[in-house]
Amino acid sequence: MTMTVSPESAARMACRKSGLADRPLAQLHQHATTVFLLAEEGVIVRVSPVSKMQHLETAVSLTRWLVANDFAATEPVSVPQPVTYHPYVVTFWRHYPQPEHSTPPAGQLGALLRALHALPQPPVSLPQYQPLASLKNTVESSTYLDSDLRGWLTKRREELLDAYGRLDFPLGYGHVHGDAYPGNALWDHKDVRLGDWDEAAIAPREIDLANTFQGVRFGRTTEELDAFSHQYGYDIRQWPGLEILCAIRDLHTLGSYIRRADSGDAAAAEQLSHRIKTLRSGDDQARWSAA
Repeated sequence: MTMTVSPESAARMACRKSGLADRPLAQLHQHATTVFLLAEEGVIVRVSPVSKMQHLETAVSLTRWLVANDFAATEPVSVPQPVTYHPYVVTFWRHYPQPEHSTPPAGQLGALLRALHALPQPPVSLPQYQPLASLKNTVESSTYLDSDLRGWLTKRREELLDAYGRLDFPLGYGHVHGDAYPGNALWDHKDVRLGDWDEAAIAPREIDLANTFQGVRFGRTTEELDAFSHQYGYDIRQWPGLEILCAIRDLHTLGSYIRRADSGDAAAAEQLSHRIKTLRSGDDQARWSAA
């Protein structure tokens, strides 16, 4: 008989293996990764699909190097990690309690990215950025998508990859965060740290800027975009390739919603339907929610 391991049981077993207490353990968030808080230890426990193992090994090594070099990255806990309990891989991070109704401003993220991109090349092997690589398998294996949606998403992915291949990148290539947007910035008292390094890679620097501009779909204002650009020292709106990178980001965000819809998550399926409908109609100003 095969025993199914839940994210919570994987988190508890990994805590015990790493010498951490496994209680009380409170779930904070469930999306592509399930996030728990080990309050008494001041530790965030992140439970990800085991397919992310290599990315997470890289994230832990990279953030240890960044913190040692005085960059404000979220800090991995000094325990043996990642820890695997199939089909999950577990990592441990310092907890940064966040004030209610207060998120770091977009300008702070611009300053962090400027500092990140100015660092020397990390002594960590980073993968080459491959846009929409995981979406292909997600779409092809989906049990929720019908043939029409699957066909449209496949065609749209191919169109965007072709357009991406013809872009010139004035900021050049180097190490990037890969998933940089204000939601991954956290208060550390009066300072701000950048978290969630699972998608760190070697890529055009513009990748780290475009995600913030795609955030107009979630209500990001012109004033926030101006502050972000000022703090980074470059306004990507001057570059004609921004539209393509935002469209790639749009499509990339569908992956976790497709997987959640496959598992029967009705709220995710509803949001997925809304996002695809607005993409197919060409509405690049439609509001999306993070349901």
